[in-house]
Amino acid sequence: MDLTGSTVVVTGAGRGFGRALALLTGRLGARVFVSARSLAAAQKVADEVATDNGARVDAFACDLADPASIRSFAEGIAAHADRVDVLINNGARYLEGPDLWDADDDAITDTIASGATGTLLTVKHFLPLLCASVGADVVNLVSSAAEARNHRSQAHPAFYAAKAAQAGFADILSHRLRPEGIRVISLYPPDFTDGDPLHSTWDHASRTAGDPLTAQSVLDCVLFAIDQPRDCFIRSFHFEQV
Repeated sequence: MDLTGSTVVVTGAGRGFGRALALLTGRLGARVFVSARSLAAAQKVADEVATDNGARVDAFACDLADPASIRSFAEGIAAHADRVDVLINNGARYLEGPDLWDADDDAITDTIASGATGTLLTVKHFLPLLCASVGADVVNLVSSAAEARNHRSQAHPAFYAAKAAQAGFADILSHRLRPEGIRVISLYPPDFTDGDPLHSTWDHASRTAGDPLTAQSVLDCVLFAIDQPRDCFIRSFHFEQV
C-alpha cells in the first residue's frame, strides 16, 4: 500500500498500537501527525518515525477528555495542512476493575470523556479538514467490549460504557457522512498483543487460529479498509474469539 501524498492523524500515539500506526503509515509515505496527552510522549514517537523512515511528522499534546485541548489540536494541524485524509481515533483511557468501586469518580469521568466525548469532538473539529480531502477515512479503534453481551473483558464498567457510546456514534456517523464521501470504519478487537514494527517480523504463514490476535493483524485490517476503492464502504471489523 502506498500512502504517499496522504495526510494521516493518529490520536493516542504515545505508545503501543498508536505508535505502531504512526510508524507504519510513515513507512508507507504518509505525512503524519501524532498526539498524546503528554507532548513529550508524542514528540518521542514523532522522532522515532522521522528516524525510522524519514517521514514528515509533527507532534501535538491532546487530552481527549478536555474539549479545549481537542480544539487546539485541530487548529494546530490546520495550520500545517489543508486537509486530513485519514483520521485514526486510537486514543482512549483504559480503566481496569470489574466492580464499580474499583475506580473513583474522576477516573470514571475521565474514561468516558476520553473514549466517548473525545471521539465525537475530535471528528467534529477535524470535519472541515476531512471534507477538504477527495476521499477521507475516519478509523475508530473501538473494542469488543462494545459488542452486545460481550462480558469477556475485566475492564471497568466505565470503559464498557465509553466504548458502547463510541460505537453508537460511529454507526450513525457512517450513515450520515457517506453522502460526503467520507468513510467511517470501526474495529472491535478483543485484547491483542502489542508488536514492535521496528524490531519484529510478523510471519503470517506460521500463525494459527489458536494464537492470540496480534497488533500486526489489526493494523492489516486498518490498511485493508482504507486501501479499498471509494465505492467500498466497510463499516466494521468484528473478530471471532476463542
